Amino acid sequence: MSGGLEQIREGLTAHLNGKGIRAVPAWSGTARTFPCGPVAAVSLRGCRWGPAGFQDYLGERYDPEAGRWEELYGRRVKLTFGLDLYGERAQGDQALQAAFDALAGALHREGPPGMRLLELSCGETEYDQGGQLLRRPVEAVYEACLYAAAEPGGLFQDFEIRGGLEP
Repeated sequence: MSGGLEQIREGLTAHLNGKGIRAVPAWSGTARTFPCGPVAAVSLRGCRWGPAGFQDYLGERYDPEAGRWEELYGRRVKLTFGLDLYGERAQGDQALQAAFDALAGALHREGPPGMRLLELSCGETEYDQGGQLLRRPVEAVYEACLYAAAEPGGLFQDFEIRGGLEP
């Protein structure tokens, strides 16, 4: 995964934890056992924007570390996150419903900086045979602006989320 996209996923994970929602990156390599209650597994399922590349010129900024000016390019994007909730079977469906309610409340009140929530949806709770856990699929669609700095040779450095989206 690109460093920029990985940072976006990790940023949402940190944001949720900061709001009191237990969240971990999906595919983190750690065992999924949740004796303290449900946990949201955060993944980036999609990133859509118009024509390929960062074609929209945003201006320049000075990079004091490199001692030079950089050109900035950006795109408005739609990011689709998986926020699947997992919990132990003994906790029951009610625990996953309460976790979804808390998640929805946290995302609607104040989302991650630079991103605006467009959609939040969840499916029915199901039993995951492989992990022997209850699972409720959840998706959140955000709008954001990604920007990248071009090096003097025209190559792009990795991209970041830029704030300033109107609610």
